[in-house]
Amino acid sequence: MVYEKAGTKDIKELTDLRIGYLTEDHGDIPEDKLRIMEDSLPSYFRDHLNKDLLVYICRTDGIIAGCCFLYISEKPPNPSFINGRTGTVLNVYTRPQFRRKGIAGGLIKMMLAESERMKLDFVELKATDAGYHLYRSLGFEDAASKYHSMKFIIDKRNDI
Repeated sequence: MVYEKAGTKDIKELTDLRIGYLTEDHGDIPEDKLRIMEDSLPSYFRDHLNKDLLVYICRTDGIIAGCCFLYISEKPPNPSFINGRTGTVLNVYTRPQFRRKGIAGGLIKMMLAESERMKLDFVELKATDAGYHLYRSLGFEDAASKYHSMKFIIDKRNDI
């Protein structure tokens, strides 16, 4: 197994992995929405990969067995993020045939080490029940805030 950062040559597989993750996470996705995502993901990756989106991969047997996305945000500094740079973990996914081999943990450790080198103030994520214990074992803590997490949906038809 080889752990490394993804490059533009990996965009097709990254698209497949993203769709695999979303399908498992959301269940059945309507075909029209699935097609829109499949069509738009390659250009998204071309525009963002290794800029504000870092993708860590584990390659084995000539294919990407698992991946972990790190989206980097830069905001005006404040006491909670003094450098103004934070990371959000997205799309931690291992293909079913490669699960239970420590791939996700290896990817997260690689991502956290690079996050420290980049001097990110913190790395956050939303954990599923399946991933919660792994993230806790790697040092992630439950976040508490005096703020309420809210969102405004612009086009409710796009909310899956």
